[in-house]
Amino acid sequence: MFKNKNKILFYSISLIFIAINILFIVNDIYYIAFLPVILLFVFASFISLDKILLAVVFFTPISVQLDDLVPGIPVNLYLPTEPLLIGILFLFIFKILLDGKFDKRILLHPVSIAIYINIFWLFITSLTSTMPLVSFKFLLTRLWFVVGMYFLATQLFKQIKNIERFIWLYIISLLLVIIYANYRLSGHGFDNQHASNWVVWPFFNDHTSYGAILVMFIFPLFYFLRRKTNILFLKTTTSIVFVIFIFAIILSYTRAAWLSLFAGIALWILVKLKIKIKVVLISGIAIILLLFSFQNRILDKLEGNESESSGKFTEHIESMANISSDASNTERINRWKCAIRMFKEKPFWGWGPGTYKFQYAPFQFSYDRTIISTNFGTLGNAHSEYLGSLSESGIIGMLSFMLVVFMSFKTGYNIYHQTEYQEIKDFALFIMLGLSTYFIHGVLNNFLDTDKASVPVWGFIAILVALDVYHKKIIPNKEK
Repeated sequence: MFKNKNKILFYSISLIFIAINILFIVNDIYYIAFLPVILLFVFASFISLDKILLAVVFFTPISVQLDDLVPGIPVNLYLPTEPLLIGILFLFIFKILLDGKFDKRILLHPVSIAIYINIFWLFITSLTSTMPLVSFKFLLTRLWFVVGMYFLATQLFKQIKNIERFIWLYIISLLLVIIYANYRLSGHGFDNQHASNWVVWPFFNDHTSYGAILVMFIFPLFYFLRRKTNILFLKTTTSIVFVIFIFAIILSYTRAAWLSLFAGIALWILVKLKIKIKVVLISGIAIILLLFSFQNRILDKLEGNESESSGKFTEHIESMANISSDASNTERINRWKCAIRMFKEKPFWGWGPGTYKFQYAPFQFSYDRTIISTNFGTLGNAHSEYLGSLSESGIIGMLSFMLVVFMSFKTGYNIYHQTEYQEIKDFALFIMLGLSTYFIHGVLNNFLDTDKASVPVWGFIAILVALDVYHKKIIPNKEK
């Protein structure tokens, strides 16, 4: 009798839901269809939150924007990753309020403290923002990425095998995008640089973010490739995937990605030479000051370069330095100049997190505009993580973001030089190199407002912190 009542209840609820769903669909309202997914997520989160986090990682490369599915919608999200991360954020807050327990070694880690400072300043500048709604939306987006892919991920990474799962799940999903993009590119010729820009849609907005993420994972892949193993299938598969990624990077025609790859290799050499991070940073600052001192001579020289970006590899490389006629380069400089002018007008508070694309138009001078210039923030934002932060959150905003970057690399350096275990040493090094490619690329582009970049960037930082806290002094054991 009890079972019969449960069956009646089940079928009654199902029929009611179907009826309500039909009613909403008839009226062109489709959101009610997400209810079963939300309920399933809530149930799964209480049973196995680690699986939800790993699911987010897998879905990230193949996620699509809600605006692409429902044009004109006022709130845009990446599906299904951001709704899952929003749910994870609320569950995290609920858990903290309920038991107040979280590993203090993570909460008080130098990287975590740097993140607190950056988020606190984002909150302050959201209050002073010229567009508070936009800024608080930006802040919330940053929060659900940091909570899910940094704080909770550090707990997931207590087990080394979960770190490898994180990396491989993203790589496997990204392979699907690589196959999709290059299949489309083949129809236009593999030397068609212009086609490479849009064949990655709808999974990536353009080839620049796609190239940046490909390069970010090439170093972890190389770590898996060079690691000793007796499993021939694993070694062969890793080799094939590595070669596919190399060709995908070339065919992405992303000059900034190529540059960041070479910079990552240079950093690898510096680490192997046991040069301290302070020396690297001081040298970097000295080079920047030297370039600034001779900027007029350098600009005169660069303006003589008229090589255009194209499908020919050598011409595409040469076009990196073309600041006179290459539209991509000249528009990037236009956006940088706008960011600096915005900073000069509001140097302390900035214009508000996430507001650059809405506010930069009046700061474009007629002689800086290019054939691809717009007033609507299309084709990217400030084209720099650092200048974007400077214009939106002022000098403290940029410095606090740079502090997160610095502490992340310092953690990686410390693990490499302090641990006695070669596997942990190498793992930390190649994760740090992968992370370095993004932050070097970040000089020329900014993608941290997307799930494609935020998930791996915060995830890689979480890996370094987890290696530092949980694995640096313990012999690696994947079965733990």
